[in-house]
Amino acid sequence: MDRARKTAPMAPRSTSRLVACALCVAAATACGAAGTARLHVPSPDWREQVVYFVLTDRFDDGDAANNDQGAGEYDPARNSHYSGGDLRGLMRRLDYIRGLGATALWLTPPVANQWADPLTQYTGYHGYWAEHFKKVDRHLGTLADYRQLSRALHRRGMFLVQDIVLNHTGNFFDYTGGWDAADPTRFYRPNAGSLPVAAPSQKPFDLNDPRRAADRRAGIYHWTPGVADYNDPAQESNFQMSGLDDLNTENPAVRRALRDSYGFWVREAGVDAFRVDTAFYVPPDTFRDFLRAKDPRAPGIAEVARRTGRSNFHVFGEGFGIDRPFDDTQAKKIERYMTDAAGHALMPGMLNFPLYGALGDVFARGRPTAELAYRIERTMALHARPHLMPTFVDNHDVDRFLAGGSVVALRQSLLAIFTLPGIPTVYYGTEQGFTEQRASMFAGGHGSGGRDRFDTGTSEYRLLAALSALRRSDKVFTHGSPTLLARSTAGAGVLAWRMAMPGRAPAIVVFNTADQEVLLDKLDTGLPAGTRLQARFALDGRPADVSVGADGRLTMVLPPRAGWVWMAGAAGPTAVSSVAELTLDALPTAAVTGDFQVGGQARGPFQLVIDGDLARAQTVTPDAQGRWMASVDTSRMVDPGIEHEIVAWAAQTGAASQTHRFKVERAWQLLADVADPAGDDAGPRGNYLYPTDPTYRAARSMDLRRVKASGSGGALRLDLTMAGLASSWNPPHGFDHVAFTIFIELPGQAGGSTVMPLQNASLPPGMRWHRRLRVGGWSNALFTAEGASATNEGTSTTPGARITVDRASNTLSLVLPSAALAGASSLRGIKVYVTTWDYDGGYRTLAAQPAGHVIGGGDPATDPRVMDDSAVIVLP
Repeated sequence: MDRARKTAPMAPRSTSRLVACALCVAAATACGAAGTARLHVPSPDWREQVVYFVLTDRFDDGDAANNDQGAGEYDPARNSHYSGGDLRGLMRRLDYIRGLGATALWLTPPVANQWADPLTQYTGYHGYWAEHFKKVDRHLGTLADYRQLSRALHRRGMFLVQDIVLNHTGNFFDYTGGWDAADPTRFYRPNAGSLPVAAPSQKPFDLNDPRRAADRRAGIYHWTPGVADYNDPAQESNFQMSGLDDLNTENPAVRRALRDSYGFWVREAGVDAFRVDTAFYVPPDTFRDFLRAKDPRAPGIAEVARRTGRSNFHVFGEGFGIDRPFDDTQAKKIERYMTDAAGHALMPGMLNFPLYGALGDVFARGRPTAELAYRIERTMALHARPHLMPTFVDNHDVDRFLAGGSVVALRQSLLAIFTLPGIPTVYYGTEQGFTEQRASMFAGGHGSGGRDRFDTGTSEYRLLAALSALRRSDKVFTHGSPTLLARSTAGAGVLAWRMAMPGRAPAIVVFNTADQEVLLDKLDTGLPAGTRLQARFALDGRPADVSVGADGRLTMVLPPRAGWVWMAGAAGPTAVSSVAELTLDALPTAAVTGDFQVGGQARGPFQLVIDGDLARAQTVTPDAQGRWMASVDTSRMVDPGIEHEIVAWAAQTGAASQTHRFKVERAWQLLADVADPAGDDAGPRGNYLYPTDPTYRAARSMDLRRVKASGSGGALRLDLTMAGLASSWNPPHGFDHVAFTIFIELPGQAGGSTVMPLQNASLPPGMRWHRRLRVGGWSNALFTAEGASATNEGTSTTPGARITVDRASNTLSLVLPSAALAGASSLRGIKVYVTTWDYDGGYRTLAAQPAGHVIGGGDPATDPRVMDDSAVIVLP
């Protein structure tokens, strides 16, 4: 990676000793009197854990003999096939994982899987296509290997988290050509080419053919086709997600079999917690039964765990739902899987997907920090047990953070989850700077670059070790609650919170998410006057100890991309407040439509600071009578919903005026309106075919019909009208099954590139790009051309686009402020080129024949990944 990396500070010696002692105590608990590791150990306090999540097939290959099972499923050159990682590989890397400060290992399902599915041209290397829920998949090893891994974890004071699936098996049957709810035999098609088996081998899941009367009576499955509309609750609960055979979890026989299957792993492998895949696709009441059923033949998992000495067995589910800013729809849905309508507990926790979305938007894409502040506050208000919700910055189902965010943004995001309520969860390879979603850590695996990636000297590895030490150094980080102290409503800038709990000194956490200095203006710490804030941690260097002022407030300059943590100490002498007079006249209450004048009184020169941005602050000198006037430039203020802040601040005296707020409603001017032909969404030669998954049938989601470009000062708005817009899987941006890659040439700028990264293509003749925007239902990444190549997207930058969707007109609107266009004051001469494809952790696969989520009709090695494109648009 060619981006500069900054060295993370090491944990203080005393903190490192504290962490080591805590791990030693836990390890002693996990060992018997003779010093041998135990299979069953008491549950930990899960609020105090740090989880490391691995996709086992991609982590390490400890036994090459189990790699190829002869089904054509093993091919490390292909992301869709097995690479060879296994349980022995995990076991030999436990000290590497422990060195990060992780106390729990979460691994993808180890159960026997469908190895190869010819209908999707994919394999079950990931573990989520079960054919037998009580056997270890042969690619991963044996039950003895799994027990050995469990014991090795417990010996180190660590815990084992197993990924499980209640919703589905593999893809052993399908409905093609139609579906008749009254006759499950009609249109039924078995997947005869499935390997290594054509149907599950475990009872009762083997009863999967409705053409047999006994199978129909058993009702183990919902005899349904694939989900076409994920916004339909009936389809979400009862139809096949991505073609995977949907279990009838309302059936007592299915529930009993699932309890029996997963109770087996607690008893026989010493598993300490479960993560539940696709929790949204079963009724919430399923989890009451799964955990607490009073069935002597197959008791609930909580009872199985209690019998093995685990009084606090943790279960957390996956609810893939990300809310738009200042909306709580998905967060409320997630809570329904933890707490029922009567207030009774269902699952102890759920993955905090809404927080994940806000972290990326704010730290990686430069969105207003108020969006993350809101999400933190709503997490605490909406969820009964926020401290038991795992938090994360990426995982195996979404883009790697570094696929669209910078290293400094990643470091800030990690500091955030380690200082907020929740269980910090680190996806393998984050500590090695991975950008590919499912690349391998070991040399022989897919995407490894031919070398092992277990380097304990990387800055991210050391950062995570230091963050783990920080989190363990004081229970205020694991048991405390946050109070938001500062936020920016206009864009990147200040974000601060206080973590507090009874009986302990609070911590103050402060960020600057901007790439320039910002003013922390009169931060109300909520602490007594003169309180000494003792520096505990910084992403760069070490912050100085500071004291809060007489009013409990703190004013200071924050360096670019700062991340600081202080612990409150004893109160000391109170600093004398400056008596310098500095005022700012009140502003009009109505929104302004252009540049405007402000004024006030001052005793000497000062800076007029807008939205905390010191890089653009004006230096103002009052006249002889102390009166001053200044003009406010609003050319960068293009979002009418944002409330901006303005303050007069004298650096030498520390004096600051009252802060005033205002809104701007600038007019947009239409610069270009270009129609695109209908039905040309078939690639450069007209032979590409859409994927066959039912969710693609609703609309020609990659057919671009019109591009309108508008300007306001140096800001650019693109309105992209499509033939149709899909919205599967609750995408936070409001659309799915299309990704737009937009190339922008900035006139007068040197450099640029003609290559279209990862798309097997080059720009039309006569154009170079300086900015490249990639926007999908879950992604929003802006790049400069620095370092761009056919395999490298360039250098990530901020701010990303503001995205809105008008479903009535099938129009997506993207707004890029002038800061995203190198500070352009005018759009004259800018060139814009728009392409469509699909994206899911990478540009969607192209193959000779279409499949479930594969675009057909092309050669993946040479053909362009462009479904439709616009003309090159030159703005006047």
